[in-house]
Amino acid sequence: MGEISTTVSDTTEQTEALTGHCLSTAILLTLEQLDCGDVQYICLQSSLPPMQHPTPSITSFSSNFTPKLFPKLHLRAFPPKPSNKFKFKPLSSINPSPSPNPSPKTPTIISILRFIPDWADRIKEQGMKRRRELYNHEKWVFHRSSLRHIRHLLSSLQSRVILSLIPPVIAFTSVAAAVACYNTALDMHWLPGFLPVLRASSLPYQLTAPALALLLVFRTEASYSRFEEGRKAWMRVIAGTDDFARQVISGVKNSGDAALKNALLQYIMAFPVALKCHLIYGSDIDRDLQRLLEVDDLAVVLNSKHRPRCIIEFISQSINLLSLEEAKKNMLEAKISCFHEGLGICEQLMGIPIPLSYTRLTSRFLVLWHFTLPIILWDDCHWIVVPATFISAASLFCIEEVGVLIEEPFPMLALDELCNLAHKNIEEAIALEKVIQTQVMAKRNKHSFEGSQNGRPNS
Repeated sequence: MGEISTTVSDTTEQTEALTGHCLSTAILLTLEQLDCGDVQYICLQSSLPPMQHPTPSITSFSSNFTPKLFPKLHLRAFPPKPSNKFKFKPLSSINPSPSPNPSPKTPTIISILRFIPDWADRIKEQGMKRRRELYNHEKWVFHRSSLRHIRHLLSSLQSRVILSLIPPVIAFTSVAAAVACYNTALDMHWLPGFLPVLRASSLPYQLTAPALALLLVFRTEASYSRFEEGRKAWMRVIAGTDDFARQVISGVKNSGDAALKNALLQYIMAFPVALKCHLIYGSDIDRDLQRLLEVDDLAVVLNSKHRPRCIIEFISQSINLLSLEEAKKNMLEAKISCFHEGLGICEQLMGIPIPLSYTRLTSRFLVLWHFTLPIILWDDCHWIVVPATFISAASLFCIEEVGVLIEEPFPMLALDELCNLAHKNIEEAIALEKVIQTQVMAKRNKHSFEGSQNGRPNS
């Protein structure tokens, strides 16, 4: 019995040692598989102290041994491994992209419906930024050519006015087609008989047609008045620039003021350019003024909140520093008034549109008119209401669109050409100043030395 008990005890001890060793090895292998730079590897070593077992009874086959599943583990930390940060690696044979692109947005109904209007608006704004040109004799001949109607018709798809009308014209033509399909389905008994036919008397349209015509005429006339006022304001600015420069060129004769005179002429030429950039959205004033102003002056102008007024202040200070009589200074100061007047008119036109209530009334009238037009024309035209609505919408909305475009007059004017024209005129006057002065002085001297036989000059 003693031998049996001793054998059982030895077998149990070996089982514990083997179990602890296997467990330690499994945990160590698992931790080694983790590529963790910030996690310390831990070596688990099993310490198997000699276990004290009670002395087994000789007369019994049983023992007081209680098996232990986990031996005592002593933790020993290795120094940290200087590697990358902790990252979980996906268990996949396909390498994921380092920065996956976000999935594209699913187009919604609203985005689909807004695609054509947004496209038409982009075409319109690109046309607004197109550079205008001043007309010369050749362009006027081409403008009044008898072939202009064919030329204008063939270039219809290039017109931003016509392209901007695509959204409303398509919408109202679709409504007319829907009304025609509905009424045709009722006539063919494809729909229940209790549904009404969409038809109405044309008398309301006959009564309201003059009102719509007056609205469109007055709206276009008001827009053209603003265009004309903006054109006249710019003509005064350009004419004032030429006159101002002429006064400076002919009035400042002191050689000590030569540098200040050249700077003053540069400021005068820079004012129309600054005003143009102030009125036209998206203008590059830095690029436009680089060839007119020095670097220090340009930096002051660009840092100011109101660029045209800043240049006017440069002009005023330069006049005060000139070595001129007080009367001449006052005369030059009076020339600045044309700049102030033109600036005030342009800012007024830019900031105050035609009364919005008038614009909204015209737009709402046009929309309601064309929404109900197929119902009015059904009895007389039937399916012809579709092309009739298309022609009516294209014609009337085109008139309204022209009024909206010329309401802001400055993109319609050739402001770049006007500024370049003023610049060329002033440079030409500066270049011809000495030549003309020499010619006039030579004629005066020649006339003074010519005399008659009695010593008097010839008449």
